[in-house]
Amino acid sequence: MARNIEPQCRQCRAEKKKLYLKGERCNSAKCPISKKRPAPGKGPRDRQRKMSDYGIQLREKQRLKRQYGMLEKQFKIFFNRAERMPGKTGENLIVLLERRLDNMVYRMRFAASRKQARQLVSHGHITVNGRVVNIPSYITRENDVIAIREESKKLLIIKESLKEYTRSGVYPWLEVNPDEMKGTIKGIPIRSDIVDLMDVKEQLIVELYSK
Repeated sequence: MARNIEPQCRQCRAEKKKLYLKGERCNSAKCPISKKRPAPGKGPRDRQRKMSDYGIQLREKQRLKRQYGMLEKQFKIFFNRAERMPGKTGENLIVLLERRLDNMVYRMRFAASRKQARQLVSHGHITVNGRVVNIPSYITRENDVIAIREESKKLLIIKESLKEYTRSGVYPWLEVNPDEMKGTIKGIPIRSDIVDLMDVKEQLIVELYSK
């Protein structure tokens, strides 16, 4: 399976914002964004060039793709699917990305990052409605019950990740029982519900792929 092996902190520096790719480290003093380190290949004295329209569109796509930990081919498949759905393509794309199983595992606080969530799914630690699903891109549905396999509940990384549930909770369309290590998707979110992506301009991605 193809995977992105680019250093994660380098990706955040390239986008000039936290993408929360490394869990707790992103909230610590070790985060390079907190240290205001320059983007890769840029020094503090480098002149900031005006970016073209194409460059702005490409940057927006790269940022969203990196945030969900996807490669170009995978991302384009999701875009094509969003394009075939009724409604606005950009909004459909965001909602489809949110419905990925690895993202739901991350949103339910079973993992500290989407990368960690993807590993949990791939290694067979996650069940959907009582059946093991090891496909990170699996599209979840309303009323799906996502849980940690009984044999995997002793994993320390899951127990540590669930501490974030106590601190921050989860989105209102999710319901989590941290003691039983399972959660339910109470409803499919709409674009405006995903508040941590409100600054993403998905229409720029649609314009990029329309060229």
